[in-house]
Amino acid sequence: MGLIPLTSDEIVDQLQNFRDCSCMDYCRECSVELTLDVRCNDEVPRHVTTRDLISSNLKCIPVTSKVRDHDNDTDNNQDDILICKLRCGQHLKMKLYARKGFAKEHTKWSPCAALGFEYDPDNALRHTTYPVPSEWPKSDYSELEEEQNQAPYEVFGKPERFWFTVESVGSLKPDNIVLSGLQVLKKEKSTDCDSALIPLL
Repeated sequence: MGLIPLTSDEIVDQLQNFRDCSCMDYCRECSVELTLDVRCNDEVPRHVTTRDLISSNLKCIPVTSKVRDHDNDTDNNQDDILICKLRCGQHLKMKLYARKGFAKEHTKWSPCAALGFEYDPDNALRHTTYPVPSEWPKSDYSELEEEQNQAPYEVFGKPERFWFTVESVGSLKPDNIVLSGLQVLKKEKSTDCDSALIPLL
């Protein structure tokens, strides 16, 4: 259940990290409550999916529900994540709490599906050796002519531009992932600087 991606673009900055919250367990400042209450009364097995999750905060819902809301003309049942199947007479009832956390603690908090970067699309710095340069695919950011395979070697060249590709699981938009990461880095750096200025007694 913890791996179901939830939309959090609009509330990620409003929620506290659960470790920093003063509550004993869960509260609105650090978590969002979701409930699941499904019963199967038919002979046909009942699929319990993310469609059945009910959130206490409409800004934090399963990613598949957000897609369905924006695309009302089509039936997106196939996009819902299957949680389990119930037989006739079975009942599943849960209360879940979604909390804000860090991906370096657990993958379930990572908003990224993939992340890549490059700084030398034409291989001018020769940090990569191509056995057969003509067989190597060109970068999307290449500035070479069609007949060229790699740029002339720059002996004293240094990386000056970086291209990042961010693929999201849907909980945050790629722009917000980058901006949130920069905010965390800025906060950590300012904390480091403040601690360095503390005089030693």
